[in-house]
Amino acid sequence: MEIELFTIGFTKKSAREFFMCLKNAGVKRVVDVRLNNNSQLAGFSKKEDLAYFLKQIADIDYVHLPELAPTQEILDAYKKHKGDWRVYERQFLDLMAHREIEKKIEPETLQQGCFLCSEHLAHHCHRRLVAEACQAIDPELQVVIQ
Repeated sequence: MEIELFTIGFTKKSAREFFMCLKNAGVKRVVDVRLNNNSQLAGFSKKEDLAYFLKQIADIDYVHLPELAPTQEILDAYKKHKGDWRVYERQFLDLMAHREIEKKIEPETLQQGCFLCSEHLAHHCHRRLVAEACQAIDPELQVVIQ
């Protein structure tokens, strides 16, 4: 069975644009892969608010899987200290292998699921790396990156 997985970042999106994008894509579950999901800068995407809005606006479930996020150390080295993306990517992929994410994600979690983080574009974002790692585990997985 083909599994469709989406990814999205909330930065630079209005709440209307964000929720309509998820609803129009047919997303059934948002899988929050952020390490920090309660920042005051998160606006409508704070953990408790987001879970409420998703369910009320589009009948979408919410799950937070911080094991799919980088460690604070890896994140700080890249973000705060303006680290090299290639170093971040290698460290994060090593972390995912060490955590054995293939044993922690149920296929039904991915079916019409959507990995969420804050980055506007997925090019230099760990949500893309997690989606690609899942795709490497299950080649039938169709990933739609936004």
